[in-house]
Amino acid sequence: VTVFVWYFHGPDDISKYWVTKLGGEPRQLTDGVANMRDILTNSSAGLLGRFISITMDIIFPYVILGSLFGASAGGRSLIKLAFLMTRKLRGGPAHAAICSSAMFGTISGGPVVNVLSTGVLTIPMIIKRGFGRAFAGGVESAASSGGQIMPPVMGVAAFVLAAITAVPYSSVIVAAALPALAYFSALFLTVVFQARKLKIEAYGEITEDMLLSREDKINLFMIFAPLALILLLLLTPKEAVTCGWIGNLFGVEQVFTGSVCTSAKLPWVLEILENSAGDASSAGWWAAVLLMILFFLDKEMRARPSKLFYALCDAGELLASLSLMLLVVAVIDFSLNLTGLAGYIAGDVVHWMRATSETFSFGGGENLFVFISLLVTMLLAILLGMGMPTVPAYLNVALLMGPLLIGLGVAMFTAHMFVFYFAVASAITPPVAIAAFAASSISKTDPMVTGVAAVKAGIVMFIIPYIFAFYPELLLIKEAQLDPNSKTGAFLPGYDGEIHWGPLSWLCARIALALYFVASLLASFDRMRIAAPEQILRGLIALLVIWKLPEVYWIGIALGAIVLLWHARRAKKTDMDESSPDGEIQPD
Repeated sequence: VTVFVWYFHGPDDISKYWVTKLGGEPRQLTDGVANMRDILTNSSAGLLGRFISITMDIIFPYVILGSLFGASAGGRSLIKLAFLMTRKLRGGPAHAAICSSAMFGTISGGPVVNVLSTGVLTIPMIIKRGFGRAFAGGVESAASSGGQIMPPVMGVAAFVLAAITAVPYSSVIVAAALPALAYFSALFLTVVFQARKLKIEAYGEITEDMLLSREDKINLFMIFAPLALILLLLLTPKEAVTCGWIGNLFGVEQVFTGSVCTSAKLPWVLEILENSAGDASSAGWWAAVLLMILFFLDKEMRARPSKLFYALCDAGELLASLSLMLLVVAVIDFSLNLTGLAGYIAGDVVHWMRATSETFSFGGGENLFVFISLLVTMLLAILLGMGMPTVPAYLNVALLMGPLLIGLGVAMFTAHMFVFYFAVASAITPPVAIAAFAASSISKTDPMVTGVAAVKAGIVMFIIPYIFAFYPELLLIKEAQLDPNSKTGAFLPGYDGEIHWGPLSWLCARIALALYFVASLLASFDRMRIAAPEQILRGLIALLVIWKLPEVYWIGIALGAIVLLWHARRAKKTDMDESSPDGEIQPD
């Protein structure tokens, strides 16, 4: 509408918020309708510009790969493997649901598909073990949504993020590693506390339904072999093929010109490897080809090869619907770029915040404004993501709020990663929590109750983005530490683009302690039931422990140690009282 009004009325002497002025090329539309059509179709920011390019160049092979994985029998085999791995843990099926959803989610990339694939087996098993129906659906939907943040294949939105931020996808999966580990670790803790609360013990023994048959092993090989190939291609630098360990392994003839190393001639296999190394699109295509070949190890696929054809048809339908969604997003992107609206809003808000910070100067004032902006971005991402796929939810908010966060000093990659996380979290956030609603249809509970349970179980997805926004070193890549306001590519104050393992390990330890307190707070149980005052205290301690200032987080650590010791002594005393002769139940 803004562009339409501008086209007929022009921008002169009109408020930029009523009819915005052009922010970039083309600078004028005086040539009329013909020029408008040219802008819409022949520009990288037009309807057939970068988003359709991302779809065709990068996303295409992974849509096919996800559809092929969905046609395989690997989901049930993954669940068996997860039950086998978690049989000695208290949570049992709940822990198995987390493991299987994380593994299956990293290849399917869709929370609803993940819930319906793994949840049909895990949710009834969780309920059978004694957990509540709402908790079973909540844990499954939280774990399934987390599949989109789990490397190495993180769903379509992650590839879009890599393309928009111009960060290689291999770096994106490195950046996602620690946040994903924190998220699934917190989910594990939530299940542990809930199991303690309900006095559920571990299985321990291997049951018949945990045994992996020959078909299961084939199915697991079909899943892990393509993933391993993707990791190999993404993490192998091109130089390693000619002058690195791969070249040395195959005896490649190396030619040195000064300090530059090249190869006189490579075998055709190594030429393919060199061309594909570090390229996300090539990695996806080769993984899809490998999976199609491995399909015929499955006797069901050999008996019904038409399953492969139908899987490719499903991929085509998904790609078509995804292209239409991105076409709509391209209209929004085109309007924002043509009018400069997002830039004007971001510039004015940043200017106002800095002026206010100078007027009411107080310690940490700028950080407060960054936090408020992050909070608004979170709310927008969740609101716009309700009932929508992750990709348009992420893009809509990133295009509008990204410039604001960048203007406040948040690195471009970190800002986009922040938006991406909350676009994923919208799948479990009521009132339109699509993953939780899918889980509720299996657990036979109220969808809203399941949605609330999912938020409680997956609360860390709402916390971790704030932590890496203020601690960008958690993302492990230098792009997360770049100062967006620097014209020379300098790093943020206090950062040098390197990983310092000592301080990083200390930060991870503090985060682990904070997550322990948060998980016990939400379960209202640790070694024994936690009363409301102690819950409030644990929430405060979790906040203090991750504070930046040493004098603050040391207070949190000291308080945390006192609370844990006091709680352990109380729990021990309670256990002794219950096991004393006066508290024993006499046999009949």
